[in-house]
Formats: sequence, structure tokens, C-alpha cells
Amino acid sequence: MKEVITILFEDFETLDVFGPIEILGRLKDHFSVSFFSREGGIVTSSQGVPVVTKPISRVNSANYILLIPGGIGCRDLVKDQLFINELKMLAKEAEYILTVCTGSILFSKTGLLNGKKATSNKRVFFWTSSESPEVVWIKKARWIKDGNIYTSSGVSAGMDMTLGFVAELLGYDTAKQQSVEIEYDWKEDSSWDPFAEMY
Repeated sequence: MKEVITILFEDFETLDVFGPIEILGRLKDHFSVSFFSREGGIVTSSQGVPVVTKPISRVNSANYILLIPGGIGCRDLVKDQLFINELKMLAKEAEYILTVCTGSILFSKTGLLNGKKATSNKRVFFWTSSESPEVVWIKKARWIKDGNIYTSSGVSAGMDMTLGFVAELLGYDTAKQQSVEIEYDWKEDSSWDPFAEMY
């Protein structure tokens, strides 16, 4: 059983979180999900969805899966060195790191993505590459895996990445079955990315 430590902040993107959580949370024999924020309490997405969280200081497991969503709230957090330091400590204890959308930009500020391949939301790709030029940013990709780090493109791409992650851990058949059960058209090819050419 692997714990999924999901880091939330004000104005996170709702589907960045609950797309992957829908998939991982259905596999109850393999994953347990938890929500954390800097101080705990209720954190609200940019769409107004409130989520009860525990403080980051109460993370006490190891070898977990760290899920980092994106959202408007990333804009301020990339400048918050105390938060970045906390995120870096969490990432160093994680067995796997999954980022969705601009969550990869936030994670890149820890320095742990330097020299690694990653992707992010194509609508703000100019911000992505300028914020952390030491990262090997790949513009045309639905998601990217580099070692134990998975990064995905905008919003719904997090679901494709998560299914790819499940396929690697538990097998293709398990991932495909989940996509069928939630009636989701899984883009299995991580290089599929028509949105890269739109922006």
C-alpha cells in the first residue's frame, strides 16, 4: 500500500487533483490518498471547491507518492522560498513524484528537476522555460517520465499520466480497466500533444 501525499494550496486547479485521485483512489488495495497544505485546514480550489487538509508537518510516512497540482496559486508560490524548501524535503522522501500542469513549474523551483526532462501546460510554456531554464523542458508531450518523476501537460493530461503511472506499477491491463470503468478516453501515447502547436 502506497500513500499518495497530495499537496494543496489556495487556488489549485480542481481537475489537476481529482483526475489523478479518481484513478488512484479507486485502487484501494494499492493506494491510500491524503491531502496536505502548509498549515492544514480548508483549502479552496480556483473553482471554489473546499478541501480539508492536514498540515505538511504531519507527513510521517516514507516512500510515498507525492502529487503536486498546478493552478493560479502557483504564481505566488514559486516566489515563496519557505514553501519551496518544504516541498523539496517532501520530494526527497518520496518514492515517486507526479506533477500536473504548472505543478511542474512549482516543483522545478526545488532544483530537483534540473537536468531532467519535464513538461507543463502549453498555454504558459514561455513562463515554464523562463522560470527554470536548467530543466530540459519538452514542449510536445502529454506527459514525461524521467526516473521516478512524472510531469504532465495541462489539467486533463494528469489523468493520462496517472494511468501511464499505474500501467508501469500494476500493469497495462489494470490501467486500461480503470480507464474503461470511468469511461475515459485514455491517451496512451505520452508524445500525443496537439495542444503544443496551438500556443
